[in-house]
Amino acid sequence: MSQLATSFQQYGAWRDTLAVSVAQLRRWLEDAQLLEADAARRLDLALERLNGDRLVVAFIAEFSRGKSELINAIFFADYGRRILPSSAGRTTMCPTELMYDESLPPCIRALPIETRARLGTMADFKKSSGEWRVFPVDTASPDGMFKAFHLVAETVRVGIDEARMYGLFDPNDPDRVIRDGEEALVEISRWRHAVINFPHPLLKQGLVILDTPGLNAIGTEPELTLSLVPSAHAVLFVLAADTGVTKSDLDVWRHIMGDSPEAANHIAVLNKIDGLWDALKAQTEIEAEVRRQVISVSETLKIDRKRVFAVSAQKGLVAKVTGDAQLLERSRLPTLEAALVDLLVPQRQQIIREQTLAVSSRVVNEVRQALGARERNLVEQLYELRALQGKNQSAVERILLRAQSEQHEFEGNVRKVVATRSVLARLAEQVYSNLRMQALRAVVLATRDRMRKVRLTPQFMSVVREYFAGLREMIRRANASLAEIERMVLGVQHRFAEETGWSMPPPMTFTLDTYLAEIDRVETAYESHFGAIAVLTRDKWSLIERFFETVVGQSRTIFSAAERDTEAWIRSLLPPLETQVREQRQQLKKRTDAVVRIRDAQESLDGRIGQLEDALQDVQAHLDELKKISEPIVPPLSGLPRPAAESPRTDANGQGLPSFLRAEI
Repeated sequence: MSQLATSFQQYGAWRDTLAVSVAQLRRWLEDAQLLEADAARRLDLALERLNGDRLVVAFIAEFSRGKSELINAIFFADYGRRILPSSAGRTTMCPTELMYDESLPPCIRALPIETRARLGTMADFKKSSGEWRVFPVDTASPDGMFKAFHLVAETVRVGIDEARMYGLFDPNDPDRVIRDGEEALVEISRWRHAVINFPHPLLKQGLVILDTPGLNAIGTEPELTLSLVPSAHAVLFVLAADTGVTKSDLDVWRHIMGDSPEAANHIAVLNKIDGLWDALKAQTEIEAEVRRQVISVSETLKIDRKRVFAVSAQKGLVAKVTGDAQLLERSRLPTLEAALVDLLVPQRQQIIREQTLAVSSRVVNEVRQALGARERNLVEQLYELRALQGKNQSAVERILLRAQSEQHEFEGNVRKVVATRSVLARLAEQVYSNLRMQALRAVVLATRDRMRKVRLTPQFMSVVREYFAGLREMIRRANASLAEIERMVLGVQHRFAEETGWSMPPPMTFTLDTYLAEIDRVETAYESHFGAIAVLTRDKWSLIERFFETVVGQSRTIFSAAERDTEAWIRSLLPPLETQVREQRQQLKKRTDAVVRIRDAQESLDGRIGQLEDALQDVQAHLDELKKISEPIVPPLSGLPRPAAESPRTDANGQGLPSFLRAEI
C-alpha cells in the first residue's frame, strides 16, 4: 500500500474516532438534560461536517499530458490495470468527478452537452437529478469498469452553429472542423459533466478527484474557474516533458491561478520524463536534463522550484502493477505522493482539529459554567439552612425575606436580557438586510438592465466592476453592524459580571472579511475568463451572458453562506447568558419555595437539607462525568500517525473558511 493510501486511511480512522467522541458527548448531555437547543445545533453541525468531510484533488492539464495515467498510477494501481482510459489524444473530454456516495449505487452520472444551450449553472443542474443520464458500473470487473469509464471520452459531431450555441466552437482552431461531404462539423464532448460514484477505498475515506480536460473545458465552463478548482485542497497542474510549457499550457495555468501564482495548494507535475531516458546517455546526463526541465517550468510558471515534480506516471503505474521497486523509484512517483500526503492530510487535519475542538470545548465550558452556578447556589442554600438548625421562627422569616428580595431583584436582570434580545434582533436585521437574497437580487436586476444597454466591451466591463463593487459595499455595511453587535454584547456581559459576579467568555470575533476576499477572487476569475472568451470565440456576447449567470450563481453561494454563518454567530451570542439567567432564576425560586415550606412546617429542615445534599452530589457527579466524557475528544486531536518521512504542516488560511467557522463549526 502506498504512503498516500496509508495516510488517507489513518486520517479517515482519526476523523471517525473524533466523530464518535463528539456524538457520545452530545448523547450524554441530552441524557443528563444538560443540552441546550443552541448547543445541540452546534454539535449537530460539527458532526455533519465531520461525516461529510471531503479531500478534493484537482488534476488539470491540456490534452496528451498523461493526466489520466497519473490518476491511475497514484490512486488505482492496486486494481492491477488502468481504470481510467489513457491513450494518445483526447481521452477525458468532459470535467469528471470521482467520488463515493454510499446512498447511491456504483454508477456514472452524465449531464448531456445539450444543457449548455439553456440558462443555468452546473450547481443548478446538480440539484436536478432528472437532467442526468445514469449508467451502472460493475465494480467486480476491472474490465467492466474500464469500459464504463470510456463514457467520459465519448464525442459527437455537430454543425458549427450548434457548436457555437454551446460555446464550443473556436474559429481559431481550424483543425477541429471536420468535413462530411459538403457539411462542416465540429467534434465535441457528448457530455457536459460526469460524476463517477465508485466504492474505491480512498474515495470511501472522503477523497474526491476532479479531472478537467484542459482549456477547452476551463474556458467554456466557468464554474471550474470560479468554484470547483478553487475549492480543491490540492491542484496538480500536469505538463509533459516532451512538450515543455506550451502556450496553451500557460493559458490554462493563468486561468486556474489568476493573480496568485504562489497558492500553497498548487503544484506542477512534469510528466513523461521517461521520454528523456536514453540508453546512450549516462544517468548523470539524464538527471541534469530533468533538472533543466524543472528549472524551466519553475521560471516559466513563476512557481517555487520545490513545487515542481518530475515523474513518469506510465512507468510508475507499470512498476506498481508488476511490483518493480527499482522502476518505481526511478519513476519518482513516490516523491510526488509524499508531497501530496504533506499537502493534503496535515492541513485538513489541522482545520478539522481546530473546528471540532473549538465547538466542543465551548459547549463543554458553557455546561460546566451552568453546573458550577447550580453547585454554588446549592452550597449557599445548604449553608443558610444548616445555620437555621436550632434557630427560632423569626430567623426563618429573615431568611425568607432575604430570599424573596433577591428573587425580586433578579427579575430586573431577566428584564435586561429580554431588552438585550430585542436590541440584538434590531441590529441583526440591519446585518441581514445586506446579506439576504432579495438584496442581492436587486443588485443583479439593476446590473442586468445596465448590461443590456451597453454595446462596447469596455462599457460592459465597467458595469461588471460596479456590480462587484456593490457586493463589497453590502458586505462592508454588514460588517459594520456586526462590530456594533459585538460591542453591545460585550457591554452587556460586563454589566452582568459587575452586578452578579458571573464569569462569561467573550463572544467569538466574527467578520465577513473572508467573503470580501471571495468576491475579489470571483472578480479576478471573471476578468481572466473574459479575456480568454474574447480570444476563443467571436460570438462572445452569448458566452458572456452565460458566464454572468455563473458569476451571479457564485454570488448567491457567497451571500447565502455569509448569511448562514452570520445567523449562526448571532444566535450563539445570548444563549450562554440566558442559560445562566435561567439557572439562577430557577435556583432562587427553589430557594424561596424551600424556605416557605420550612416556615410553614410542610417539611422538616433536616429533610430539606438532605434533599439539597443529594442535589449537590448529583451536580458534582455531573461535573465529574462531564470531564470524563469530554476528555476522549482531546486524544484524537493530538495528531495523526505519520509516515516517518513526513514533516508536519499547518494550514495558513483555513482553506477559505470564514473566521467564525475556523473558530467554531
